[in-house]
Amino acid sequence: MTSIRFILNGEDIALSSLDPTETLLDFLRLKRRLTGSKEGCAEGDCGACTVLVGRLVSGRLVYETVNACIRFVGSLNATHVVTVEHLAAKDGTLHPVQQAMVDCHGSQCGFCTPGFVMSLYGLWLTSENPSRAEIERALQGNLCRCTGYEPIVKAAEQVARIRPSALFDPLERERAEIIARLEELVSHETILVNGCDGRTLVVPGSVEALANTLAAHPKATVVAGATDVGLWVTKQMRVLDPVVFINHLEDLQRTTVKPEGITLGAGVSYSSAFEILRREIPAFGRLIERIGGQQVRNMGTIGGNIANGSPIGDSPPALIALSATVTLRSTSGTRTMPLEDFFIDYGKQDRQPGEFVESLFVPRPKATSHVAVYKITKRRDEDISALCGAFHLETDADGVVTHIRIAFGGMAGTPKRARSVEAALYGKPFTQATVDAARDAFDRDYQPLTDWRATADYRQLTAKNLLTRFFLEVSGTPQELQRFATEEA
Repeated sequence: MTSIRFILNGEDIALSSLDPTETLLDFLRLKRRLTGSKEGCAEGDCGACTVLVGRLVSGRLVYETVNACIRFVGSLNATHVVTVEHLAAKDGTLHPVQQAMVDCHGSQCGFCTPGFVMSLYGLWLTSENPSRAEIERALQGNLCRCTGYEPIVKAAEQVARIRPSALFDPLERERAEIIARLEELVSHETILVNGCDGRTLVVPGSVEALANTLAAHPKATVVAGATDVGLWVTKQMRVLDPVVFINHLEDLQRTTVKPEGITLGAGVSYSSAFEILRREIPAFGRLIERIGGQQVRNMGTIGGNIANGSPIGDSPPALIALSATVTLRSTSGTRTMPLEDFFIDYGKQDRQPGEFVESLFVPRPKATSHVAVYKITKRRDEDISALCGAFHLETDADGVVTHIRIAFGGMAGTPKRARSVEAALYGKPFTQATVDAARDAFDRDYQPLTDWRATADYRQLTAKNLLTRFFLEVSGTPQELQRFATEEA
């Protein structure tokens, strides 16, 4: 096949010539003149460009909010893209979400308003009576500099009480038709599209086709959610060729829960993994709530966070502390290694030419284990970590440490274990005195850098203090502030 095909609002789109890194936002504004979606940051932070993307998941049509500014058009095959222009009725009657924003004075300058409307619309579609916590979570990825958010939250609460006939809502009214149209677009053939400048994008029809593609093009850029790669294009102006999109591959989006642990396909998004991880490993679930906004969590994948190898990626410290393993695949087969061994040096991972991350396995912590993950940022939501620390502790009946793994991101060129600290704790009673004595071992494990996120001294002191905090929490002293006070822990 030689074209990307999707539905835009109600229109069928087929593109046989396409820049591999053309963003959905540019396509909407420049080529389709759908200017409701705005560019505020071009990096997935402000949410002014928010749209919905619908896709078939096990026969169901699921809509998710995404950032159009970093979502590439090449990733949209067999999807339904919905913009703010699609919400109002043909006679101009506003959708209840839009009307609630008017009634509650949720807009002043109006620049961010379409993005807020689409985020609220996504919530309206999935939750009939959202709690205050759910509303705030849905709006984490949208920034407003005018209203102070409270009127927008009130709009969300008002619209939850107003649900006219489903025939009013365009997505409910058209759902059966859209499902049928998307089923016709789904293909297991590999799509190859050439751009006008000679660059190429590939949408493999299967995992096997992905392996073959990377064997032929080992330097290709593999794109799952584009939450990082998107910035390579919008901020660094990098030219990528070829680009291989994998966000549609169902074999990479499977999650398996067994007594021994959880297997996550490399294409599992943060949103998809959230409920399982919150149930099985609560500390990991709380971390996911702090990763980007809802749009980023809908797009970003845990496997992509691993493959990218960033020293400030949030999931690697937690996964390393939990003794996770990573499985790589190529045309030569698969190989599995401890995740901590995957990270070799800054910007360098143990991935051979033609290999890609296929899955992650996370052993289930014992019921008596203590697991904690701490993300330290300048602002609570939608911020990149200055450092992120993870702790996994087991003790015997006498309180002696029998297992301890500590890992940090943002403290070295790679996510790294605190082996000296672990050695200072192992085999000793987990007491205040033991912890106090182990704090200095951080100086042997890490020599962090100073950058605009934090100084080296701040990072080192904070890591030591997080060990103390972990001890206090294990000892029964609650130290974590609960933001969502209206929601049960």
